[in-house]
Amino acid sequence: MDLWLKEGQISDAVMTYKIKETLVTKQTEYQNLAIVDTYALGRMLVLDGIVQTTINDEYVYHEMIAHIPLFTHPNPKKVLVVGGGDGGAIREILKHPSIEKAVLCEIDEDVVNECKKYLPEISCALDDARCEVFIGDGIKYVHEHKNEFDVIIVDSTDPFGAAEGLFGGSFYKEIYECLTEDGIFIAQTETPFYLPDVVKRVYDDAKATFPITKLFMAAIPTYPSGYWSFTVGSKKHDPENANVPENLSFETKYYTPRLHKASFVLPKFVEELLK
Repeated sequence: MDLWLKEGQISDAVMTYKIKETLVTKQTEYQNLAIVDTYALGRMLVLDGIVQTTINDEYVYHEMIAHIPLFTHPNPKKVLVVGGGDGGAIREILKHPSIEKAVLCEIDEDVVNECKKYLPEISCALDDARCEVFIGDGIKYVHEHKNEFDVIIVDSTDPFGAAEGLFGGSFYKEIYECLTEDGIFIAQTETPFYLPDVVKRVYDDAKATFPITKLFMAAIPTYPSGYWSFTVGSKKHDPENANVPENLSFETKYYTPRLHKASFVLPKFVEELLK
């Protein structure tokens, strides 16, 4: 008998994946967690029925959410990741030699523990000496740490349920105060194809808080439509004018210096959405 995972994040469209094996499924304090092995995309983290990351395409998301802000900032030393319990953003952050400390603030400890067990390719840097894993509420953590981080990455689930508070003007104002004087914030901000209202609202909220606000796109096969947006808010440094070295000192599979600049060139329908 064939076993299929049906993801219904978007009300009018679904993605289905043929499952090879279910590795773990449990109800945590905050959500239903499953890690399954699929034929098409390898091992996959699923929270409340929504795919979060997969072994075969996770590098796109994690490289873009980390390297865009880190190469935009001239000397990032301290980085906060809100969410991101799989550890992929931390892995990419710690490739940068200037980083002295990276804090992962994840509310659900089970996500961290199960990803370390079943997704070691993604979570491999969580035991690095420069990484601090803090289990707790990201909104509360940001509120209690003023003027502390050079870069803040909001690596959250979708803006529904427990993660809804991580999308919005009041939280972005707290992030602004948590950043240093030339700090940069970035968040994943959904797909303009299926959720244009969310993309527009989040962009406008960030723009109301940060002097420089830019949106860029990346192609992520797992996520609905395969075309995903990220929003950057910066106090001083424009990500489109970042001084990215021509030759990177570490390996990537998706991000390149030329792609850094090109990803901010938006299709007309996205430009019009943001007006």
